[in-house]
Amino acid sequence: MTRWAFNAVYVVLAVALLPWVFLRLLRGGRPVAAPLARAIGAVRRMPPPDHARGIRRIWLHGVSVGEVNLLHTLSQMLHSIDPTVECVASSSTTTGIDLARRKFGDHSTFACPLDFSWAVSRVLDRVAPDLLVLGELELWPNLLDVAHARGIPIAVVNARMSPRSFRGYSRITPFVQQMLRKIDLVAARSPDDAHRFSTLGAKHVFMSGSMKFDGVVGDRMSPAILALRSLANILPSDVVFLAGSTQSPEELLAINTFCALCGEFPALRLILVPRHTERCGSIATMLDDMQVQWQLRSRLDHENIHSSARVLLVDSIGELSNWWGTARIAFVGGSLDGHRGGQNMIEPAAYGCAVAFGPHTFNFQNEVQELLEADASRVIDDGDSLTDFVRKCLLESEWAEQLGKRAATLVASRRGVTRVTAHALLDLLNRRCSHNAGTQTTTP
Repeated sequence: MTRWAFNAVYVVLAVALLPWVFLRLLRGGRPVAAPLARAIGAVRRMPPPDHARGIRRIWLHGVSVGEVNLLHTLSQMLHSIDPTVECVASSSTTTGIDLARRKFGDHSTFACPLDFSWAVSRVLDRVAPDLLVLGELELWPNLLDVAHARGIPIAVVNARMSPRSFRGYSRITPFVQQMLRKIDLVAARSPDDAHRFSTLGAKHVFMSGSMKFDGVVGDRMSPAILALRSLANILPSDVVFLAGSTQSPEELLAINTFCALCGEFPALRLILVPRHTERCGSIATMLDDMQVQWQLRSRLDHENIHSSARVLLVDSIGELSNWWGTARIAFVGGSLDGHRGGQNMIEPAAYGCAVAFGPHTFNFQNEVQELLEADASRVIDDGDSLTDFVRKCLLESEWAEQLGKRAATLVASRRGVTRVTAHALLDLLNRRCSHNAGTQTTTP
């Protein structure tokens, strides 16, 4: 298909989806991130990188919060190795864009264009990147085609392809091959992911390992974590059970677990960090209906926490990685319904939490396999098994502590992938810049 054929398909889809977009807004759901600006590629024009001084610009794109955090760690590594590199970032969701602005700065952040060829071209004109880096699996045909046609090298980092995605792509192999051949480098997070990319036609694939092991230091005594502990009045004797990146009905299961155990274990605290903060209103109503005393994180800056409020609902974006550092017992959400594929369990593991998650974690298949093989986590199937897990952690604190220590040890042993990935990207960037310089020199 040509660019304009894709454009036509996208226009039809956009018109068909308009009622859903408006209905979502009316129901108070997450708004679609800057739809008009993304449709026309309306981003701030950036001054072109000063190539005469050796400055090169890398565009890093992550679809949402997890990928943005990952790419920010990568950008720090890139700059530490080569200070002449500057990184700009984009995301496709409201939460991802908000986090990117905090991590990269407002002038280095923009909403990723929708895959209309004119929008992509306009963004490339205004951003002027020397390298395009996509996080995990974010393949759009017009974006790849326009960037490739301009001679901009493209890389996919921490590349993952689940068995389900592989089966879907295999049904349209010729089309997928055409896309993947425009990618100059695929840094796959596991041998299985590397094999799937290679099978579908990607040419330059290497197994880097998972960058997510580098995303969290795991230092419970860091200033950020100590500040949160003080803010929430978490005492050394408190045992924090944190349910993070949760989706419905996982918050309800965590609340039920807390209610079943809080009378027997008065030191137990519950922290809820939903995946999408706009759901905090419905969760608050749920807590009120269940007559649970609770506090909202955004009010902690202005109010003293209620002395008997042992439940905290976190309505802020980008803080979860630090909240994990306050917990002893962790449940990682998005893992019970079979649709979302789980969220990042490496963060609580790095802090030595006793970690549990549901059976549906295909987004983190290899990480989960390593944790389970190291006897460093547990899989729970429902609310009852979640309650049983938390009760066991409370009754057998030594068992929970050893479970967490094995998790932290595993994470520490897998660090270093971000540095390897950064060197591979800089090699690609240097080769392409040297090639472009040579072409310009020899051109009459």
